[in-house]
This record gives sequence, structure tokens and C-alpha cells, in this order.
Amino acid sequence: MSNASLSDFLKTEPDGTLETIAKQYNTTLLEVVKNLPVHVLTQGGSFDLVWDTVNEWGNVTTLVHTDDVILEFSGELPSGFHRHGYFNLRGKKGMTGHIKAENCTHIALVERKFMGMDTASILFFNQSGNAMFKIFLGRDEHRQLLIEQLEAFRSLAKTLKGAIQ
Repeated sequence: MSNASLSDFLKTEPDGTLETIAKQYNTTLLEVVKNLPVHVLTQGGSFDLVWDTVNEWGNVTTLVHTDDVILEFSGELPSGFHRHGYFNLRGKKGMTGHIKAENCTHIALVERKFMGMDTASILFFNQSGNAMFKIFLGRDEHRQLLIEQLEAFRSLAKTLKGAIQ
């Protein structure tokens, strides 16, 4: 672990996963995100707004990262509805499942470099400060972020930032 404070370390734009940095600093992923130089953080009550907005963006990568596995699904987000304590995904093909949306306490929008490439992601946090899942913007054939999605991401960030000020 670095002798630098977490916020000072993050200002150096370190490579690697935010989960690894959280382990190095013996803290939560949420605390790492709160210390990033640039991020937007909002309450989990924005879950429906964020999901419904991203649902219109086309192909994205949804990622679940635990100590044991990193699972990725690339494709369109399915729409969903709340019933029986879950946000139920309507996907007939591709991604399906059930999200305990009420467990989402925070949502962060983050732009940072990872493995030398620009990334933009939305992280959904539970009450333990861990990511329930993440959504990453799509890429073009040159591995660049899709411009339309990046513009929509930044617009969503402004909307959420305005809602929390």
C-alpha cells in the first residue's frame, strides 16, 4: 500500500480496478469512488431514472465483480419493472434477472483511465459500500467510447448532479 492518502493516490490516476485499490487501502469501493478527483454520486433512489435512461443507449457492458469472478454481459439493457421486492428485467434474450433495487444506496458516474483507455461507468452500490453491479459505455471498432453514449452519460451526470445540489 502506498503511504499517500487515498485521495492523493487517486489523483495520480493509478491503473487497475477500483476494487483492488479499496483492498490496498482497507476500505470500501464506495469510499474509493468518493475520493476520486472526478465523479458524480447520487442516492440509490435515482435507480429507475438511471436504468430507464441507460436503457435507451444501445449496447453497453454490464459487469458484476466479486472476489471470485468478474462477469460481463455486452448488449442492450432490458427494461424492467418492480414487483415482489425486485426490479425484474424483461429481457427475453440476453440479460435477464432480478435486482434488489431497494438495496441500492448510491449510484456513481465515473470517468477514468483503465489499462490506458478512457472508460465511463455507472456503479450501483449496496449498503455495505460494495458494487451491486456496474454498467460501462460501449466502444466502437477502434475501441473508443461511443460518442453518443458519452454525451448521454455526461448529460445524465449533469442531471444527477443538479438533483443533489
